[in-house]
Amino acid sequence: MAIFSSLSEKFNHIFSKLTKKGRLTELEIKEAMREVRIALLEADVNYMVAKDFVKTVSEKAVGDEVLKSLTPAQQVIKIVRDELTELMSSNSQKLGVSPAPPTVIMMCGLQGAGKTTMCAKLGAHLKKSGKRTLLVACDIYRPAAINQLQVVGKQAGVEVFEKGTQNPVKTAKQAVEYAKKQGLDTVIIDTAGRLHVNEELMKELSNIKKEVLPTEILLVVDAMTGQDAVNVAEAFNNELDLSGIILTKLDGDTRGGAALSIKAITGKPIKFTGVGEKIGDIEPFYPDRIASRILGMGDVLSLIEKAQEAVTEEEAKALEKKFRENSFTFDDYLVQLESIKKMGNIKDILGMIPGVGSKIKNLDIDENQMLVNKAIIQSMTPKERRNPEIIKASRRQRIANGSGTSIQQVNQLLKSFEQSKEMMKQFKSGKFKNMF
Repeated sequence: MAIFSSLSEKFNHIFSKLTKKGRLTELEIKEAMREVRIALLEADVNYMVAKDFVKTVSEKAVGDEVLKSLTPAQQVIKIVRDELTELMSSNSQKLGVSPAPPTVIMMCGLQGAGKTTMCAKLGAHLKKSGKRTLLVACDIYRPAAINQLQVVGKQAGVEVFEKGTQNPVKTAKQAVEYAKKQGLDTVIIDTAGRLHVNEELMKELSNIKKEVLPTEILLVVDAMTGQDAVNVAEAFNNELDLSGIILTKLDGDTRGGAALSIKAITGKPIKFTGVGEKIGDIEPFYPDRIASRILGMGDVLSLIEKAQEAVTEEEAKALEKKFRENSFTFDDYLVQLESIKKMGNIKDILGMIPGVGSKIKNLDIDENQMLVNKAIIQSMTPKERRNPEIIKASRRQRIANGSGTSIQQVNQLLKSFEQSKEMMKQFKSGKFKNMF
């Protein structure tokens, strides 16, 4: 996740200076907090939010419990982590569920924030949870908005309800009635957006709200707009009393001021984030995990969840058995490449490992290498995949020609594969057991 990378780097620099000292003075803590405030402001965090945050942390950090501690720097970092979590936390982080189905979710936002695509992403996310969801096309003004919802709805495998350009309030009402008859769990209404907040838009949204009484009113805002996103959230909240926020394009913002400011300013929680362009690129917002990532502590829980989505328990056991029996082949390697691809960007995955995030900032990871390796393997015969030791010079030339690569690239893949197998043998023999 690119978001917070700059802030995370600055925090790591600030706290690395503290950890080098055995004991801390009140003056040293105050100087560190001054740097923290500057880092927050540079990350486009709201001025009052940054000021209050630093004040709260400072008051707790200069107490006797910290100053007299044997590990004062760790105590300060823990206070910062706890306060970051509190800054973004809410008791209503999860989606509400109506006691009488369907649960109606009204999505709103300005044009360009990615609202229509987010409707489909949310629908796909709920479908994975076993929900039967209906998307409703109520944006009758933006050209091709209805068609766009149909396209992304099909990608998500979620039904789309549309009635052309008739009154959106009427369409929303009919959609809820249809969902009740069909026994559907959830209705997600894609409302109209505007280039800016205006009275006409708010009146239409208010009328839809009165007609269908949504359980959730979620505002979709672009994280890359920084404090503008906070201002938009405040305007919509004043008119509609939002239940939550969805931040899109979180993968493209290196500052993160909106994520750290919105809840403090509006009182409304961030419930989901968009972290890519694919339908599956949506994540529930976990304040504690985000706080850990900001401080370079990684995010093991999210990493585990991604791995569980990409690889089933049966597949993991089968792979473990192959490693134990030293029967891992290029066919298995191909399956693993697909699993890694499902998990997302490799740099983001590595960034979830504690202590790794700051070290890979400038690491050049070639995502295309996976595609190159895949092409090479697919150019092998089934026999060659099972027995790579038979791949001699003439076979290597044929594989290189078939995959559009060079003999050097084929050689590199074969070498990497053998090194991986050798490492597995050493693990099996217990040579590395004293390292852990």
